[in-house]
Amino acid sequence: MADNSEHRSRTRIWTVLGISFTAMLATLMAAAPAHAHVKWFAPYVVGTAPAPITDTLANGWFWAGIALVMVFFAAAVLVERSPTATPVNSMFDRLTFPLWRRGDDFMRAIIGAFFVAIFAVGGVYLTPDLQTPNEWVSWLQLLIALLVFSQRTMPLAAAGIIGLWVIALRDYDFFHLLDYLALGVGIAGYLVLAANPESRWYQHRFTVLRWGVAIALMWSSLEKFAYAEWFYPLVEERPFLTFGMPRDMFIPMAGVAEFTMGFGLLWTPLIRRLSAVALIIIFTAAVYPFGRIDLVGHALIMGTLFLIAADPSPSGLKLPQMTLAIGSVPAGLLAAMVLVAGAYWGLHGTFYDYQDQSTGVTAEGQLLTHRPNAEYPHGESASTFQQ
Repeated sequence: MADNSEHRSRTRIWTVLGISFTAMLATLMAAAPAHAHVKWFAPYVVGTAPAPITDTLANGWFWAGIALVMVFFAAAVLVERSPTATPVNSMFDRLTFPLWRRGDDFMRAIIGAFFVAIFAVGGVYLTPDLQTPNEWVSWLQLLIALLVFSQRTMPLAAAGIIGLWVIALRDYDFFHLLDYLALGVGIAGYLVLAANPESRWYQHRFTVLRWGVAIALMWSSLEKFAYAEWFYPLVEERPFLTFGMPRDMFIPMAGVAEFTMGFGLLWTPLIRRLSAVALIIIFTAAVYPFGRIDLVGHALIMGTLFLIAADPSPSGLKLPQMTLAIGSVPAGLLAAMVLVAGAYWGLHGTFYDYQDQSTGVTAEGQLLTHRPNAEYPHGESASTFQQ
């Protein structure tokens, strides 16, 4: 009898794992090519009115994506509460321990390599769509790369990252730059905390990174609901990206996948690690169709995701009952959506006047859009970003 009971228990566990894996694959299929940042490859007008949030709430494909993700999250919670959790976490720990042991060296190398790369490309603030004609910006970014390799100078590197974001406000709208605020603050916060191993805040340095990436992903995912039309040129130029799905099915489900996996980075250890692994696969898959721009632009996120997958630390809510643990996932996801989406639509409405939508140029003469071009995705002046 005991053997039969143990066999049934293992069967249930493997069934749950199978459901979890299937749901995650479906999520990956919906999201993989959509993680290329749309502003790097297609026309956009930052100040145009976003689609009402009610359009998203009335979209059946949005809710289909939510249902798939809920299955994945619930299955992961069941696995975490089962005897399988120990061997699964042990497997993660064995595979990732060499990286986690040298986590700070790895992260500083990623940050340094990123700033060397954008120095070599030249003509941008921090990311491909924030162009600048000022040559000194590129040299400042090379200096930041050099500063990250000493604990004494890491706070100066952090100040340089925040300083570049502030300087970019001269040329770009505040709302546009919010796309990069959470990640920039996360990287800068890590550098400040990692600079002082004696501080009581030192142990939270990777947590700051994780929150920065999670918020950045959740924020950027909302473009797929607010401005689905920005993605149409990508789908038309590269129809293979949708895996044969209709355009208006693919885009909202991809947005759900990006938002929920960003949210997953803030949840329990297994969900956090599985979300990180899924996102690594997604971002890696996006490099092939979108080239060097995508690889360089997402390097900081991708590097951080490797550390999140390797991190054995506990995280998320610690609820004693299974039903509470499973129920906390949709509750937490709803709270995150209300908070992040409310901030997105609310701040956009605060900063822009929707009564004047006749032009893609601000009152100060700032060009807010560009034409899609496979060779020069940011227009003729951006020839340094050839794929």
